[in-house]
Amino acid sequence: MCQHQTPCPSAESADRESAHLVAHHPEQGWSLLCNGVVLFEDTGELLPDGRVIAPHRPLAGSQVVTAA
Repeated sequence: MCQHQTPCPSAESADRESAHLVAHHPEQGWSLLCNGVVLFEDTGELLPDGRVIAPHRPLAGSQVVTAA
């Protein structure tokens, strides 16, 4: 689907969310990427083959703790 030079990541790639936006509908809570992935504002995804990726946003209040 992607016509960009260098091509965007495919829908099967781990970095699929970095593909270019084709359509953005914040009033409806979704965006379409050039690789056919539909992104939802809750961070869930719908892949072109119909698979669903569950929302994967960080939990509220979670923090990274580093050792000193």
